[in-house]
Amino acid sequence: MLSLIDTASFEKLAPAGFYLALRVGFAFPMVEVNRLPEEWVAHYTAERLMLSDPVIQWVYANTGATRWNDIARPDPRGVMAMAANHGLVHGAAVSFHDAVSGAERSFGSFARGDRPFDPGELDILHHRVADLHRRASPPTNMTEAELEALRMVRDGMRAKQMAHSLGISEGAVKQRLRNAKRKLGARTSSQAAADAQAFGLL
Repeated sequence: MLSLIDTASFEKLAPAGFYLALRVGFAFPMVEVNRLPEEWVAHYTAERLMLSDPVIQWVYANTGATRWNDIARPDPRGVMAMAANHGLVHGAAVSFHDAVSGAERSFGSFARGDRPFDPGELDILHHRVADLHRRASPPTNMTEAELEALRMVRDGMRAKQMAHSLGISEGAVKQRLRNAKRKLGARTSSQAAADAQAFGLL
């Protein structure tokens, strides 16, 4: 599912770095991309700043897009000042949630060192996160035969073994895998199996 994400377009808007989490359920995102500076990530992790981070608090309590300096939340540990010391001076927070996805939400934190994000850039970031959230939703048209083939791929079977086990031709196995890859937007059968697993389809 990482293939869904055009990281270059985010890097252009957020040259100081960004963090993106797609379809966060109870605890973990289905897809996560962290392009923040390594020193900041190490400091943030070592100091356990996540629960004190006003940006994280905002993305879980709101939807839409805002600049970091417009987030009216207390910052007793000085997370934003620490971020600025690592070159993350100006930032944007984006959060998307829709009724269809239940409890899942997608969000991002985007940074630059030179200037604040303008309203047009906030709109672009919100649109891209919302689009990725929708595109990372599981397909609803997978057949049991396609899922069965993906289970076998996940378990390390080759097409010839799958055909023998299922009592069908190798060509029929390959067609099932082609259909599954198309529906999941995957380039390889292994990627399709991994994506189907992440979606909870297998």
